[in-house]
Amino acid sequence: MRPSLLPRLINGPFGDPGLYIAFIFEKYAILFDLGEIDSLSSREILKISHVFVTHTHMDHFSGFDRLLRLFLGRNKTLSLYGPQGFINNVAGKLAGYSWNLVDRYDNSFSLNITEIHPDHHICRRLSCRNRFLPETPVVEKPFTAVLFETPGWIISTVVLDHGIPCLAFSIQEKFHVNIKKDRLEALGLEVGPWIMDFKQALFAGKDPSSIFQVIDTKYPQCHISYELGWLSREIATITSGQKITYITDAVFSKANIDKMVDLAKESDHLFIEAAFLETHRQIAEDKYHLTAWQAGTLAAMAGVRQFTIFHYSPRYTGQEDLLTEEAIRAYNRS
Repeated sequence: MRPSLLPRLINGPFGDPGLYIAFIFEKYAILFDLGEIDSLSSREILKISHVFVTHTHMDHFSGFDRLLRLFLGRNKTLSLYGPQGFINNVAGKLAGYSWNLVDRYDNSFSLNITEIHPDHHICRRLSCRNRFLPETPVVEKPFTAVLFETPGWIISTVVLDHGIPCLAFSIQEKFHVNIKKDRLEALGLEVGPWIMDFKQALFAGKDPSSIFQVIDTKYPQCHISYELGWLSREIATITSGQKITYITDAVFSKANIDKMVDLAKESDHLFIEAAFLETHRQIAEDKYHLTAWQAGTLAAMAGVRQFTIFHYSPRYTGQEDLLTEEAIRAYNRS
């Protein structure tokens, strides 16, 4: 099965945390955390539609300025999500600049900001053309674990304790559609943009008896009509979707453990911090971070298929293998 979601850590294990997730065959991406993002190309950054920030410590939020600079002057809307106080954090960043020329831009760039509290969400829209002054009143909604949903996937969150509220995130593909190329050839069909429309029809749960039109890539005026259910049986294999979870900056407490395990349960890939070795567990607890042993234990408890640790303390420079080995031992032992 070829994956639909392609995750990669933005920086090395000692660098600022951040996970870039590209959607194969699609022109957008999402980002978990917003520390230094210089390793991302401008093209990659401009694909980002949604950014999910765990908390606004500098190493998780300092990349906002570069993101903003690239999006300015473009006709785009960027959605930002963060913990309690996040709207004021973003507003403070924006207030550091002068916006007296932005009303001359041909295009209007806007920010949709969502702030997550334990029992509700707060939403606010800010527009570049309006000098990022609030355009509408704050909208309050009841808290749900689901932050964002499309026909194909959902993003969920939990609020963890890092001495301050800190979010963890999971993206779950509802199901995976794999196209059987040999059946395409047998039917005389070519790969093209219609395949994405076909997948979206399945994700949207359209009536299997409805008619789906396959448009010829070379001759768009030509198309062939099929019953959606029949075409699905002929050219597609439908399996469980991918699940990717991102956890960082959380103390190993009972409340946090329950939330992290529930969020990460049966993930295909868990990205989880391992700031310290178990021999420095007290330091980790004092700083509200996880040890490598705790990270591996959580991965095992959640039954994840694969996990990657990151966000190492600089005290372990040159000793990265010790953290990896400890996490793997804990995972295999649990």
